[in-house]
Amino acid sequence: MAVTRLTDVVVPSEFTDYVVQNTMEASALVQSGVVARNAAIEDQLTAGADSFTVPFWNDLADDEANIANDDPAVEATPRKLTSEKQIVRKSFLHNSWSAMNLASELSGDDALPRIRDRAAAYWTRQTQRRLIASLNGILADNVANDAGDMVVDISAGTGAAAVFSASAVIDAAGTLGDQMGAVAGIAMHSDTYKVALKADLIDTIPDSQGGMFQTFRGMAVVVDDLLPVDTGKYTSVLFTPGAVGWGMTAPRVAEGTEIENKPGSGNGGGQQILHSRVNLAVHPAGFQWNEGSVADESPTIAELALAANWNRVVDRKAAGVAFLVAKIA
Repeated sequence: MAVTRLTDVVVPSEFTDYVVQNTMEASALVQSGVVARNAAIEDQLTAGADSFTVPFWNDLADDEANIANDDPAVEATPRKLTSEKQIVRKSFLHNSWSAMNLASELSGDDALPRIRDRAAAYWTRQTQRRLIASLNGILADNVANDAGDMVVDISAGTGAAAVFSASAVIDAAGTLGDQMGAVAGIAMHSDTYKVALKADLIDTIPDSQGGMFQTFRGMAVVVDDLLPVDTGKYTSVLFTPGAVGWGMTAPRVAEGTEIENKPGSGNGGGQQILHSRVNLAVHPAGFQWNEGSVADESPTIAELALAANWNRVVDRKAAGVAFLVAKIA
């Protein structure tokens, strides 16, 4: 019986292109416009260094306008346009899968699409988990250094006043002031999701690819159990469009996809290992990476969640995320 092997079906350059192009495309946050692929980030991912700086102009200050007069001796004083910078951290990532376990499962005419889809789905989940971890770090930094002005915490309330609800979500969106109407997505723990589902707050609608995705009062929903849970207190995150930029490329030097042959493995039966490598950056807009605590060449998921690695560099309204801390019962 013929068995389809990885080397029979994988063309490394095409495989890498597929993974890079399709990662995150099925994410509800991408479909909502909350997470946007950023060409400037991708351009920097194959440059040197482990981070890069993105300067940006601040908005014009809301100073009162001058009152014009007819005195030629009175000169108007021009205001200045100020700027800030964001530092974006790169991550250099790899994973691999053995053909000994995959050969029989992936054998058949559809082997290549299945391998591609599995790898792309893996990097989608990794990207989303790194995003959630970054948001955990931003939350910790906000509580420690900005008086928690992005957070609504109702968990100390009595009875229903402490439980996740549509009203509480509105209050969290309200931390964005007059930008609260721009909120387009919400990430929540699966336990919180069940509360919302039982309260009929979740709608399921078709996407542009013929699939389905879910919304909470019009906001795209992402369910992820990496969101913080602390003694019955659950954190949900709200996003405005474009609140997060991301980029992914193949490495500049190493191969994005590589097949390793080990003919001696399995007592000579042979083994094939598919290696997949990506350069990745996921960065919430308005925040700066501090490199406060990173042990190796790239931050781990746990290190992305540390307050010491983040700092907000924009006005509260310009940072397009908000947090809700609530109980589920």
